[in-house]
Amino acid sequence: MTSRVTFVPPAMNASLREVRFDDGASIEPAGAARARAAAGSLPGGTRVVTSPSARCRQTAAALGLDVQEASVAAGLAGLDVGRWRGLTLAEVGAAEPEAVARWLADPASAPHGGESVRDLCDRVAVWLDAAAGEGRTVAVVEPDVVRAVVVRVVGAPVEAFWRLDVAPLTATEVSGRSGRWNLRLGRPLDATTNTATD
Repeated sequence: MTSRVTFVPPAMNASLREVRFDDGASIEPAGAARARAAAGSLPGGTRVVTSPSARCRQTAAALGLDVQEASVAAGLAGLDVGRWRGLTLAEVGAAEPEAVARWLADPASAPHGGESVRDLCDRVAVWLDAAAGEGRTVAVVEPDVVRAVVVRVVGAPVEAFWRLDVAPLTATEVSGRSGRWNLRLGRPLDATTNTATD
């Protein structure tokens, strides 16, 4: 059975705008309005999952997805940045420049005491393989989860992770089955376009 998963990063919030490691901030009113305007752009009759963060759950609700029925997928949680949580990249870079340089260059590095990029990519790959055979899924997830999905699907080296830009409220779609996925990148969410007919 072919599975289709549409990954949607959350609407803009202060943390994303400030390049701040997630601190639990809510989505901005303009981001919520943009998500509400795109509510008809996602396929109906699908399973809905979200990353555990408040901004992903709020975005799912603004998109008109049934968050009461949505599963919070621990396997799709954003990168655990340990003691850097809530700080901006600039703050961490000023305080620990060598640690940030090592973290950005080496996917196995986790100087913050949390999870490495490699570990995130492996965790997301396990979730994606388990999604095979599930039919249609919409997953509102952190941008780093979308990066990990793309790395997995195209078989890119994990070092490519930071080379991928992920815009808020776009759709990255994978279809296929475990071990063989096809990829459609970065479609803007637009209520006049519904992927249910793809």
